Amino acid sequence: MSLLVIGGTGTLGRQIVRKALNDGFQVKCLVRNFRKSAFLKEWGAELVYGDLTIPETIPKALNGVTSVIDSSTTRINNYYEINQVDLKAKYILIESAIKARVKRYIFFSIFNSYNYTNVPLIKLKLLIEKRLKKSPINYTVFSLSGFFQGLISQYAVPILDEYSIWITNEVLSISYMNTQDIAKIAIKSLSVNQFNNKILSLSDNKSWTSLQIITLCEKISGRRAKINIVPIIFLNFLMFITKFFQWTWTISSRLAFIKLLSYQSNSYSSLKEILYILKMEPNEIESLELYFQEYFHKIMKKLKELNYDSLNMNNDINKLDF
Repeated sequence: MSLLVIGGTGTLGRQIVRKALNDGFQVKCLVRNFRKSAFLKEWGAELVYGDLTIPETIPKALNGVTSVIDSSTTRINNYYEINQVDLKAKYILIESAIKARVKRYIFFSIFNSYNYTNVPLIKLKLLIEKRLKKSPINYTVFSLSGFFQGLISQYAVPILDEYSIWITNEVLSISYMNTQDIAKIAIKSLSVNQFNNKILSLSDNKSWTSLQIITLCEKISGRRAKINIVPIIFLNFLMFITKFFQWTWTISSRLAFIKLLSYQSNSYSSLKEILYILKMEPNEIESLELYFQEYFHKIMKKLKELNYDSLNMNNDINKLDF
């Protein structure tokens, strides 16, 4: 099976490429910059030039492709690209996939998006979902929450570097998953007809507040975090003010995401059903605890090695006879 991956250099996309290659897929990656995407070629993927902001480059990339996985998105601070990449170009991508007789099309949306259509990126993703529903192509939309990988720079690194972590005083609980597990599920789903024309939520059974994540990091790393708390009422006021000014829409959108991802639902039931159909056990999905344990173990081991090398170097220097 030949697979075209859109957004292969991203946090999720690279995991999809790696998993697909390991499972024996012929993988094409639509890329704009061959130099920045060189690691995908080293893994065994074929790089095909394409730019979602240049629609005419899209159809050629679909030659010989049987499945498409679109893991691309844009930063919420670039509204021109949101319209160009996440709507117009995606429409062309879908139309090109239909003409190329692609058998499966996987798209990644955002968890709980139907409750936050006022966020521009969310609104446009819903429009893409709507277009897929109307198309004759077999699609699967996976709605995602937070990624483990995003928590490293948000919590783990500041604790190690003794920087401040900014959180709100409201208890917001968010579910996270490892992008490797999401990639595993996405690739396995390509061969399962039960996922045809479905919108499915991928969310772990356990959700976390910021303080719980910080406490977990402190426990595993043995270090204390520096915490600064921002009143949620201030953020709500800021969100109200910024929505009136186009140049501050990015602030308003980011604040909306705080509420969006913290919304509670029964999404874990969907995950259990997905795992059952894919014949996967729940323990195959990595926990946040284990993820942080592995991360801090590697970091602490590396720090010890660097300290040991530095100590030996100092000893050697002290032994020199000047």
